[in-house]
Amino acid sequence: MRISSTLFYQTGLNSINAQQSDLVHLFQQIGSGQRMVTPADDPLAAAQAINISQSQSINTQYAANRNVAKTNLGTEENALNSVTTLMQDVKSRLVQAGNGTLSDTDRATLADVLSSAKSSLLALANTTDGNGQYLFSGSKGDAKPYVQGGTGSVTYNGDQSQRNIQVDQTRQLAGSDPGSDIFQRATPGTNAYLTEAADANTGTALISSPQITDPSGANVGKDFQIDFTSPTSYTVTITDNSTTPPTSTTTAPTAYSSTDTSIDLPGGVQVAFSGQPAAGDSFTVEPASSSGTDLNIFDSFDTIIAALKAPSNGDAVAQAKLGNAIASVMQRTDVNYDNILTVRASIGSRMDEIDAIDANGSQRGLSYSTQLSSIEDLDYYSASAQLQLRQSALEAATDAFKKIESTNLFSSGSS
Repeated sequence: MRISSTLFYQTGLNSINAQQSDLVHLFQQIGSGQRMVTPADDPLAAAQAINISQSQSINTQYAANRNVAKTNLGTEENALNSVTTLMQDVKSRLVQAGNGTLSDTDRATLADVLSSAKSSLLALANTTDGNGQYLFSGSKGDAKPYVQGGTGSVTYNGDQSQRNIQVDQTRQLAGSDPGSDIFQRATPGTNAYLTEAADANTGTALISSPQITDPSGANVGKDFQIDFTSPTSYTVTITDNSTTPPTSTTTAPTAYSSTDTSIDLPGGVQVAFSGQPAAGDSFTVEPASSSGTDLNIFDSFDTIIAALKAPSNGDAVAQAKLGNAIASVMQRTDVNYDNILTVRASIGSRMDEIDAIDANGSQRGLSYSTQLSSIEDLDYYSASAQLQLRQSALEAATDAFKKIESTNLFSSGSS
């Protein structure tokens, strides 16, 4: 076969270009530290790297979400810590208010102290996060959760929704709690009872300290209303709110003596009771979890402040109303306080869960980085060896081309 000079030159040039191309590719690999300069270097590995990179980006975003959740929960915990301290002081003030030696002036001063405490609590209930969003307004972050009206009453302006944050692929956590779940309810599952005396009562009877004497009693969890038909006789109306509509039954009149210290309500509930009621006086004993029970903590402040400002020295009926108001507000305050502690405990458990998910996310991120490194990173030892090999091959191709280029009929043979 005849080989033309053009084919000689073209073959040599192609060989040199191929070696130079391989050498440049090695230079790019070593310079970038990446095994795949283009997807064509390893299409399957390139596709795997894209999938792993996407998973790694999602994992990084979840980590950022967890940081937001931890920040919000930390802010909420700080706010509720202040609320807890304030509530402890309020409980002490309520005990002080029950001191029978206080004068009307002393009680009025105490009412001013509690009014300041109410303002402080309102400010804490309207706490914002670092972005200016209200923590306790549910999903309505831009709406102030608690608004004080012209009469001084405070109403909730948020909703009952949670602001859930996606902290992992299959897990959402509430980054805050609606105010209605903190300042307006009893702890779910509580069996506490609350007492209250009617405003129109004219006797000197005092009611307080309800307790369940028989947890399996037929009427435990139902509402009770005690109506005195005379100073020595009362009836009890039992209302079951679990039915639709609620059903009520009234007992026959029961004898009462001013020397009694408690009243046994039908079906497992007892309530401390003393003093002399008047005909027409009425008292309620309701579960703290009852839908009809008002547990707005700000309403409790309004009730006790008004009771302390009302003169009562020398007036037995007014003193009885004050005593009943203090007992009722103390019971509600205890229920609110316990619920706040429960919410704080839930915040702690959520933060613990975030830490656990964070540790898992960090481990997952390390795994993704390891997988990407095994797919993308260059083996410098192998690349260095290949570089030496390609340089030698390029030199050999160049030398071969020179020898072929210098070969002709006239340069070969004898001189």
